[in-house]
Amino acid sequence: MYNKNTNQSHRFGKRPSGKRTSFNTNRGGARNFNRPRGNNKRSQFNDISKFINKALPMAEIIPYTPTNSFADFAIDECLKQTILKSGYSHPTPIQDQAIPQVLNGRDIVGIANTGTGKTAAFVIPLLDKVARDKRQNILILAPTRELAIQINQELIKFSQGMRIFSVCTVGGMPIYRQIKDLQRTHNFVIGTPGRIKDLINRGKLNINKFETIVLDESDRMLDMGFVNDMRFLMSAMPKKHQTLFFSATLSDDIKKIINDFLNDPIHISVRTTDTAESIDQDVVYAQKDTKFNLLHNLLIQPEFNKVLIFGQTKIGVEKLSGLLSQKGIKVKSIHGNKNHTQRQQALKSFKDNDVNVLVATDVAARGIDIPNVTHVINYELPSCYEDYIHRIGRTGRGGNAGKALTFVCHETTKVSATNNNRRKRNWRR
Repeated sequence: MYNKNTNQSHRFGKRPSGKRTSFNTNRGGARNFNRPRGNNKRSQFNDISKFINKALPMAEIIPYTPTNSFADFAIDECLKQTILKSGYSHPTPIQDQAIPQVLNGRDIVGIANTGTGKTAAFVIPLLDKVARDKRQNILILAPTRELAIQINQELIKFSQGMRIFSVCTVGGMPIYRQIKDLQRTHNFVIGTPGRIKDLINRGKLNINKFETIVLDESDRMLDMGFVNDMRFLMSAMPKKHQTLFFSATLSDDIKKIINDFLNDPIHISVRTTDTAESIDQDVVYAQKDTKFNLLHNLLIQPEFNKVLIFGQTKIGVEKLSGLLSQKGIKVKSIHGNKNHTQRQQALKSFKDNDVNVLVATDVAARGIDIPNVTHVINYELPSCYEDYIHRIGRTGRGGNAGKALTFVCHETTKVSATNNNRRKRNWRR
C-alpha cells in the first residue's frame, strides 16, 4: 500500500538513478504466457485421485448465512438500488466478508471458489469509493482480455445512473481508440498487463494518478512473469494507495511475494475445498488412438448439452474443433491465435446456445462466466493443478450442479493400479 522508496521517480519504467528502462523487463525475448509451470505433467498428475470427486447433492450443501445484506451496506443509494433491482438481496460469502473491508480502505487478499461472485466483491465497494470522491482513479488488471471485458461489463451494469465511466484497454483491439477513450472522463481503467504496459510506455497512461489497484486472478498474472513489472508499477503509484488481490487459487510461491505488494492486508478465504462441492468430477480412461471417438460418443449423449472442452495448444484446439465439426457437432473454438472479434463471437455463440460445444485453451479458464455449462472436459491435462481448478470452475456455478471429466491416457500419465481398480468408471458407452 505504501511506497517504501519515497525518492523514486513516479515516471513508470524509470529507475531511481534516472536511467530509462522499458516496462517490458523480459530477459532475452518476449514473455511466454503459455509456459508450463511447476513440475512436468507426469510427476504432477500421477495421482489421478485429484480428478475424482463425487459432488454433494444440492440438498446437502449447507447454505451460507451472511452477516450483511446489500440493503444494510453503507454504500451509495443509487448503487444500492441498482443492486436490489437486479435481484440481489444477500451477498455471497466473499462479498459478505470483503465488501466491508474494501469500504474501510484495507488491502485485501481474497480467495474464494470459482463462480462465487468475486468480481462484485470489489466492483461494488470501489464504485461507492468513486461515488463519494470523483477524483478517485482505479486500475483493474486481469490476465486475459475476455476477463477484462467481463469485469468492465459488470462495472457498467452496477454503475447505471451514477455517471461513473470506465475505459477497457486490452490487446487485440485498436490501441488508438483506447487512447481516445482515455482522453475522455473516466475513473476506472480495466485492462490486461500487456496493453497497460504499452499505454504507459507510450506516455498515454499516468500510473501515478491511481490510488487503487486490483489484481483479479492475481496468482496467474504474477506467475506469468510480471513480478518485476508489478514492482515498478506499484512504486510509481502514490505513496498511499489501496491494493486488492482476488483469485480462486494462491500458490505457495505467490504467497511468499504477496507482502511485497500489500500493506498489512486482510486475508479473506472462503474456499472450503479446492473445487466447488457442486461439481461431480471423474476421469475417462482412453488410449491415444481411441480418445477422439470416446469424446464424440460422450458429446452425442443428451445430457451433454453445453460443454466446454480444454486443450493444451492453440493448434490442437483448432484441430479438435475442426474434427468435431466434421462429425456434425455444433462447435466453436477460442485460443490465442484468434483475433479479438473471433474470440468474442465464439464466446457469444456459446453463451447464446448457437453452438453447444466450445473448445478452448486456458484463455477461457480464468474468471469467464458462461451460464449453465453442464460439463467441462479436460481433453488434455492442464499444466498444473491450479489450472485444473480454474478450468472446471466454469461449471457448477451460481448454485447449479456441474460435471467435470478428465481424459487420462496411459501414454502421458502413470496411473496407480489401486486407483485404477477402486475408482474407475466405465465411460465407454
